[in-house]
Amino acid sequence: MTYSPSVGDQLGAAVHQNEVLSQSGLLERLFSRLFHGLVYPQIWEDPVVDMAALNIGPTDNIVCIASGGCNVMSYLTAEPASILAVDLSPAHVALGRLKLAAARCLPDYDSFYDFFGSADKPVNPRRYDAILAPRLDPDTRAYWDAGLLGRRRIDMFAHGFYRYGLLGRFLGAVHLVARLGGVDFGPLLDSKTLEEQRAFFDTKVAPLFELGLVRFLARRRASLFGLGIPPAQYDKLAADGGGDVIPVLRERVRKLMCDFPIGENYFAWQAFNRGYAPQAPRSLPPYLDPSAFETVRRHGADVRILNRSLTDVLAEEADASKQCFVLLDAQDWMTDDQLGALWTQITRTASADARVIFRTGGQADILPGRVAPALLDQWQYDAAESRRGFLADRSAIYGGFHVYRRKG
Repeated sequence: MTYSPSVGDQLGAAVHQNEVLSQSGLLERLFSRLFHGLVYPQIWEDPVVDMAALNIGPTDNIVCIASGGCNVMSYLTAEPASILAVDLSPAHVALGRLKLAAARCLPDYDSFYDFFGSADKPVNPRRYDAILAPRLDPDTRAYWDAGLLGRRRIDMFAHGFYRYGLLGRFLGAVHLVARLGGVDFGPLLDSKTLEEQRAFFDTKVAPLFELGLVRFLARRRASLFGLGIPPAQYDKLAADGGGDVIPVLRERVRKLMCDFPIGENYFAWQAFNRGYAPQAPRSLPPYLDPSAFETVRRHGADVRILNRSLTDVLAEEADASKQCFVLLDAQDWMTDDQLGALWTQITRTASADARVIFRTGGQADILPGRVAPALLDQWQYDAAESRRGFLADRSAIYGGFHVYRRKG
């Protein structure tokens, strides 16, 4: 889990689809370089939706992409047999391993919540030094101990961890643009009804999308790197808007603000407060619910997190050994050859009752016509569950949620 040439090669293979000297090629290489660092302090896929679609049971072995680790930790609340998580970002792997160590070693729920709920307590780095650092593998400890100008990466947890990473800084820029447009998100977070939330969007936020600055910035493909959206995925978003990304972004912000009660949507709190609600009752990822702490602690040993590509890791797993696959939106980045290689390994390692879920930046399922029929015909697309999951996903950032089930 180090910044080795092999990690760079894997990132490049996942992102680089154009010649280096082309505009798209330069943007792809900038994005892959940024992806070496922390992108998501919190994952932006709703694990409650995932767990409903997967119907995780005690004999299920899960394979997933780790990202910020919130999904991995939250799946533990369903008590699966095992979780094998991978990510090409060394920072995401280090974050996931830190969360597992904290669940296992911190003395109680309050200290765990201080770290990953509040994420801004001066005591957090001291607890890291005294309790967590000695129990981390060398690569993970080296990551959190490193830093610049006398400040270690672990110190982010004393200063508001969710304000860091590409996503945290992107949200900071969103808040700056909103202030320039005269918008204060406080009334939204204080809303008591969906009607109040919708009125706030209609009167305060929708007009921002008509500002020249917003339209100029949004139409630059690099502007959405902070959301973890590479050029190829940006193009899929724009295609849903008839070539213009503005109406797509407006609709997804509307869904985030208006379709779920603000008190029940921690994604909205992260977007418009840059942290979870400071007082109970508050919406939290499942792994941060106090009632789940002992379950997460007990099952943390059932997780492996690796800094490798999903296809390569699956190639080493036994036939028919996995029941659940969580691909996030990674397929939006892939070429047809990469999709074929991935689904060859998914199909080989899938049990007879296996389920696969993934998200797409655009609305459409991207697999038909790109994955060979000999592979895809072994799977059944669950249109009803896909639609239900899309409507229920509180993060609101994606155009589609997709569920496949193994035939037979």
